[in-house]
Amino acid sequence: MSIATLGNIDVAKVKQFGTNIMHLVQQKGSRLRNTVFNKSNVIGEETSEEQLGSQTAKKKTTRNSDTPITAAEFNRRWCTLFDYEVAKLHDKQDQLKMIVDPTSSYVQGGAWALTRAMDDEIIAAASGTARTGKAGAGSETLPAAQKVVVGTSGLTLAKLLAAKEILDANETDPDEERTCVVTSKQVTNLLNTTEIKSADYNSVKALSAGQINTFLGFNFVRTEKLLKDGSSNRLVICYQKSGIMLAIAQDLTVDVGPRRDKSMAKQVYLSLGIGSVRMEEEKIVEVACSES
Repeated sequence: MSIATLGNIDVAKVKQFGTNIMHLVQQKGSRLRNTVFNKSNVIGEETSEEQLGSQTAKKKTTRNSDTPITAAEFNRRWCTLFDYEVAKLHDKQDQLKMIVDPTSSYVQGGAWALTRAMDDEIIAAASGTARTGKAGAGSETLPAAQKVVVGTSGLTLAKLLAAKEILDANETDPDEERTCVVTSKQVTNLLNTTEIKSADYNSVKALSAGQINTFLGFNFVRTEKLLKDGSSNRLVICYQKSGIMLAIAQDLTVDVGPRRDKSMAKQVYLSLGIGSVRMEEEKIVEVACSES
């Protein structure tokens, strides 16, 4: 063997392959599930919730007067449920050529995808048309009184105060959790607001933490899934917890097993049955925000 061959150290170099699977950037599951009213174990393709309106007391002006009968207005909200599913096949021959078994990563990624669908349903229900009435033939849209117009601005302190005032004026329960759903753009809008920069004005010091957590009684949740209107304005939603219902027929279900019809490939299958509906218009405020 020549000295030149012995000195060729490159032939002894190796390549190290990864033994882990890294998920690419994505929203890791639902961020809104716990901010709304959850109704679990729903059976059927639709579910409804009964509602009772407010009553007015009558003043008694004479002794031994007739008992007044107070009218009580009943209503019903309907929610349609939908099935979501994710499946991935992993061929036996592929596994023989891999160092890592991706099954657990398939399960994790599928679970994130399905539970993100919860947020899609909740966001759509917040501003969408709600079915009402005995059999769901009626409908309720979010009225203009529950909307803060865009003007020419993004999310501002004035808009947040307007949303708060609407909810307060509707006599929504002050002890119930309130949520404001924003995107990263609206977080930037708020962090650039003079009043929120002031530690004296903002007791939670959101600016120093680099994020908005609670402000004006709202718990802030960020997601990039918020809808836009026809003018490309982002529709921020502020709501009371009981203002939106998430109905769950079947919570996240996972099945991993061989597919005999696919050359015994391993199938990772996940499913979820969910739906959402706005329960009461007075508990929701839609805030249009420019992102230009």
